[in-house]
Amino acid sequence: MNFLFLHQNFPGQYKHLAPTFAAVAGSRVVAMGERKSISPADTKVEYRPYPSPKGATAATHHYIRDLEAAVRRGQVTAREAFRLRQEGFIPHVIFAHPGWGDALYLKDIFPESRLVNLFEFFYRSRGSDLNFDAEFPAVADDALRVRSKNAINLLSLDSCDWGVSPTEWQKRQYPEIYHPKISVIHDGVDTQVIRPLADRAVTIKEIGLTLTARDEVVTYVSRNLEPYRGFHSFMRALPMVLERRPKARVLIVGGNQVSYGRPPKNHPNWRAAMLAELEGKLDLSRIHFFGKVPYDVFQAVLQVSSAHIYLTYPFVLSWSMLEAMASGCALIGSRTAPVEEVITHGQNGLLADIFNPAEIADRIVEALASPDRNRAMRERARQTVIERYDLRTKALPAFVQLVNTLVQRRPAVQVAKPAPEPTPEPPPPAPLPDAAESSADNARTKPKSKRR
Repeated sequence: MNFLFLHQNFPGQYKHLAPTFAAVAGSRVVAMGERKSISPADTKVEYRPYPSPKGATAATHHYIRDLEAAVRRGQVTAREAFRLRQEGFIPHVIFAHPGWGDALYLKDIFPESRLVNLFEFFYRSRGSDLNFDAEFPAVADDALRVRSKNAINLLSLDSCDWGVSPTEWQKRQYPEIYHPKISVIHDGVDTQVIRPLADRAVTIKEIGLTLTARDEVVTYVSRNLEPYRGFHSFMRALPMVLERRPKARVLIVGGNQVSYGRPPKNHPNWRAAMLAELEGKLDLSRIHFFGKVPYDVFQAVLQVSSAHIYLTYPFVLSWSMLEAMASGCALIGSRTAPVEEVITHGQNGLLADIFNPAEIADRIVEALASPDRNRAMRERARQTVIERYDLRTKALPAFVQLVNTLVQRRPAVQVAKPAPEPTPEPPPPAPLPDAAESSADNARTKPKSKRR
């Protein structure tokens, strides 16, 4: 069976799925991604990088700059897809992340293929991330802009054969009329790799300090440190935590760019903005900013954590939260819809109001003060991930089942071939084996990807 994977930052969400299908006897897997971002990692996957497209022009109306950039990117990927077709490669199934426009024209190049788009987020002016934080109020122009921003989403919903959303809440953000063609399948957490490890340690080289799970370690992780992930509220909680827990150390992982939302005024980044706001209130000798770290360091940070904080606007749920739970962390999460889909307060984690630093501090202190009482909660957190999001027993089998269902629905239609010479129809694919047979050891390495 032939598979095409398309992601601007490949592998992205397909770091396990593409190698799994590539390991199936008789399968051919091709992966496309932007040349500057694609990360070849599996020898059984064929990599087809495409050049960086031009972005939107400065003269374009700001409502549709994303759409113009997506069209330009879609043209670039369509040319590469057309070359694949000329070479005789016709995928039975295409998996694509359509958010940047990569997948806009794939059904025009491969009309007989089954296109499965990953739908992460549908923008809304009410009940979601926009205007959620009173500290950063939206203006009328924002509501009109985000409606226009959904043009890429809607084109992608129309063109695909099926869609996948990682969580129920993310699916519910999409218009109800499209719900029947969207399955909820998480990317999967490799709980055999991501697990508690009692003897793990983290060394802060600058001061020669080594921390283990026996120390009081507060951890916070985000791709970038910014309000969308509650960084401002977390920092405002720290003076209270450090005063009440004099032995606590704080490890903060994340970059200084802006992934979502607005940059701060009068400061180069949100880390600088919050340190300025809290000047004189923090014992900076006990707060350690790691920046962006290799994956093994990220794992170690979680494995020594006494209390892990995950805060978010109503937005895409981060991989890091589920990975923290799989690592057996005592998780303090925000009382927001994406988190509440996974965390039940007092059962597998603790919840707090994202805009209430005092409540966040109380939850952190509660976790630090009662490590023995939290042991059962930590175990339930890991069990939640195993039961609902495990890579091998949940995610991969669900994707295999989806593929087998879709290829059985392929219509016997005559298609106009864009190649100069007629290209034969691919043979009817044999059903894939169960994921347990096809995925053995496919996650032995963890390719570099853009983290949420």
